[in-house]
Amino acid sequence: MSLIMVDQDKCAKCGVCINECPEQALKLGENGPEEVYPQNCIACGHCVAVCPKEAIDNKRTPLANQTSSKKLPKLSPEEAENFLRSRRSIRSYRNAPVPREKLIQLVNIAHYAPTGSNLQGVSYIIIDNKDIIDRAVAMAVEGLESDAELSRGRDNFFKPYHEKGIDTILRGAPALVLAIADKNFPRGRENSILSLAYLELYAPTLGLGSCWAGIFEKIALKDHSPMLKLFNIPEGKKITGAVMVGSPKYRYPRFVDRNPLNVSFYESDTETIH
Repeated sequence: MSLIMVDQDKCAKCGVCINECPEQALKLGENGPEEVYPQNCIACGHCVAVCPKEAIDNKRTPLANQTSSKKLPKLSPEEAENFLRSRRSIRSYRNAPVPREKLIQLVNIAHYAPTGSNLQGVSYIIIDNKDIIDRAVAMAVEGLESDAELSRGRDNFFKPYHEKGIDTILRGAPALVLAIADKNFPRGRENSILSLAYLELYAPTLGLGSCWAGIFEKIALKDHSPMLKLFNIPEGKKITGAVMVGSPKYRYPRFVDRNPLNVSFYESDTETIH
C-alpha cells in the first residue's frame, strides 16, 4: 500500500475507517482496510483519528501527529451555550498592545477550522503596528468616500474621523488579523469566514476581544485595493477576511438576546410542522 499502513495485530476489521472516509478512498479487505482510490484522499485524517485501536496510519495524516482526545473534559450543553453566547463584538479597546504570543495562539486556532473539501488554503497576516493601522484606516475612509455607493449613508463614520480623529473603521484596535488566499482559490472567502469565526470564539479565553472589520473589508477585499501594497500582500494573493483584535475596554455582565428563533421541520410538499 502506498498511502496507508495497517497494524494487523491491532486491526479489528470493524470498517469504521472505511465508513468515515468522505471520498470512498478505502475498502474493507480480508486483512483490514485497503486502498481503492488513494488519489481521492483529501488528507482529512478521519481514517486515522476514528480508529478505536490506533491500527491505521496514513502518510498524509500520520498517527504520530494526532493528539489523543480520549481524556479531554467535555463541555456540558449549558457550558457550551454560555461559552458561545458570551462572545461579543468588541468595538472599544484598551490602549495596550496585544502580546504576539496571544496573536499567534489566535491564528493557530483559526487554522484548525473546517474548510471545504479540506482544501484549507488560507494564511494570515497580523498587523500590530499602530502607524500602519492608522494608514489603513485613512485608506479605508478615502476609498469609502470616493465611492458613491459605499459612502451613501455613512456620514456617521466619516464626520467623527475628520472632525475629532476618531477611528470609526477599526475602532482603535491595536491589532488587525487578515486572512489571505490565492486569487484563483474558489473557496478563499468561505474558508476565511470559518477560520476567523474560530478566532473570534477563542479570543475571550485569552482575555481578548475581536470584531469583524466589515466596513474595512469593503475596501480591503477589492481586487486592486491599495491595502495590498500597504500590507505587502504577495503577488497572486488577495485579502479574504479581516478581524480587529485587542483587550476589551469594558466587560459585558449580561447576555444579549436575539430575535425569536424561527425554525421549522419540513415534513412534506404540502405540510410544514412548526
